[in-house]
Amino acid sequence: MSSLPLGSRIGALLGRMGLKGRVLVIAIPTVWLLIFFLIPFLVVAKISFSVAAIARPPYLPIVEWVDGFFRISLNFGNYLFLLEDPLYVAAYLGSVKIAGVSTLIALLIGYPMAYLIARSEPDRRNLLLMLVVLPFWTSFLLRVYAWIGFLKGNGVINNLLIGIGIIDEPLVMLQTDFAVYVGIVYTYLPFMILPLYANLVKLDEAYLEASADLGARPITTFFTVTLPLSLSGIIAGCMLVFIPAVGEFVIPALLGGPDTLMIGQVLWNEFFSNRDWPIASAVAIVMLFVLVIPIMLLRWAQSASEGENQ
Repeated sequence: MSSLPLGSRIGALLGRMGLKGRVLVIAIPTVWLLIFFLIPFLVVAKISFSVAAIARPPYLPIVEWVDGFFRISLNFGNYLFLLEDPLYVAAYLGSVKIAGVSTLIALLIGYPMAYLIARSEPDRRNLLLMLVVLPFWTSFLLRVYAWIGFLKGNGVINNLLIGIGIIDEPLVMLQTDFAVYVGIVYTYLPFMILPLYANLVKLDEAYLEASADLGARPITTFFTVTLPLSLSGIIAGCMLVFIPAVGEFVIPALLGGPDTLMIGQVLWNEFFSNRDWPIASAVAIVMLFVLVIPIMLLRWAQSASEGENQ
């Protein structure tokens, strides 16, 4: 036994313990999610049923030991308050609207780019993919700040348009919803392109040739063959863009105006300005359930698409 390599000895030991390769592959991400998602989620859920207090931490415990018994005090008023206050409803609707529109724009821009990369020569694909991920080599915060220089009244875009005579006065672009859309689409566009590319590059060209042999025009082939076969990539890209965009905080704070209301800003204000942790936790829990619904629908559509393509 001692003459075996270390990896073989570890494998034999895990085998005697009943831990096989498949179990380990499943166990590692399960433990990761348990530690870094489920436990923090339970902590936030517990705080959401508490009551704000001037203390440290700034909320009252929900479980107390009183006269030899455990007393559990659950405050559902935090969730009722979210439904009664139009500010939070507007923040949720605004976040979903901005994230949805940004996802659609990213899809319209990202699909042609992914298609072009997938249909390029193999020796050019790596270069094009590198250009897609190149912005990630720079700090996210610096990239958002750079858009301020482009969009402000005396910025690059306005100076260029005035210089060539298209406009006479600077356009108001900064601190508007338009600037937020630009920032989100620019930031998350690679997350749309990469899963689309991974799907399109595996597309069997025999389907396209068969469609052409049957007399279909290229545009007909695209809508009847390419687009349906790439549906799983479209869904994956939309999920990767929509989910983080809903809770975005930095981009609306830097590029948006006073009328731009997203749930990330509300969370920040409740946690750090108002120090109302129970309300902030309730906002976070409701936002999670708001995201669960589109995620489940997209996953169902993706599974159905993959089943049809097999």
